[in-house]
Amino acid sequence: MAFRLKLVPDNTNFNFFRWQWLTFGISAVAMVISVLLIAVMGLNFGIDFKGGTTIRTESSTAFEVGDYRDALNDLGFSDLAITEVFDPSFGADRHVAMIRIGTTDETGSVSPEQLNQIEAALHQVDPQIVFASVESVGPKVSGELIQTAFYAVGAACLGIMAYIWLRFEWQFAIGCVVALIHDVLLTVGLFSLFQLKFDLTTIAALLTTLGFSCNDTVVVFDRLRENLMKYKTRPLIDLMNLTCNETLSRTIMTAVTTAIALTAMLIFGGDVIRDFVIAMLFGVVVGCYSTIYVAKNIVLWLGVKRDWSKKDPKLAASPFENAERP
Repeated sequence: MAFRLKLVPDNTNFNFFRWQWLTFGISAVAMVISVLLIAVMGLNFGIDFKGGTTIRTESSTAFEVGDYRDALNDLGFSDLAITEVFDPSFGADRHVAMIRIGTTDETGSVSPEQLNQIEAALHQVDPQIVFASVESVGPKVSGELIQTAFYAVGAACLGIMAYIWLRFEWQFAIGCVVALIHDVLLTVGLFSLFQLKFDLTTIAALLTTLGFSCNDTVVVFDRLRENLMKYKTRPLIDLMNLTCNETLSRTIMTAVTTAIALTAMLIFGGDVIRDFVIAMLFGVVVGCYSTIYVAKNIVLWLGVKRDWSKKDPKLAASPFENAERP
């Protein structure tokens, strides 16, 4: 006997749009707060975007961040940041720190002589310390990376908007793009609020989130279009509720299975990909939310036409075109 896992009953009848103004208002307020957070607190740009040198140290003995900082303060470096890295996968004899030194000159990196001074100073505090990796990015390159990253996210949104417009109607395209902007702003706002490292890996997570959210939105929109052809006399809000209930099981199952995989990566993947996974995990949640409470709300307010059968012969030939559900 086959076993079928069900997270949602087959026949749900939730009224998703009962509080449509409240849910959309919450989304709008969250977007405004995210913009304010970014403007006031800024982003904790990583080495990719800000320029400078990042040193990852490892030691077999425990250390105090304050001791590391005291040892390096006398060397005269600007924009010095030291953080201890915690990870469940680390053993009791593995202690990791990230030392970030801001851009010191046009090269954006410390010289080999300065690197030797740093290592010597830290050896005075912890003789067991080793430099696991050293990364440097110049300010010119980092500025170009920021610009290219924004271009990438913007191009992705425009491309998705064009696809939705051609696949459906302009109302759907606007709803989808606003939902995508909602997802990106809230994710970036989260990074600003908690000052998580924002680098090229985060941009990759944002682009992946856009793809996930777009896929979820297209599935719901496609079912909505089918229902618009099947039930021509029903009010649009009732058809949207019907569509959301029909696709609810698929949406929940996809989100939960993705979240399980991401949670495993968050716990066991280590600190290197932690910020990427946080962005992805948060993006999955807000992506599912925005599909219904942002994209669908906008389509509901803009209204849609119901004459697709004249454009698409497949829809016109559908045997369910005039069917009504009991």
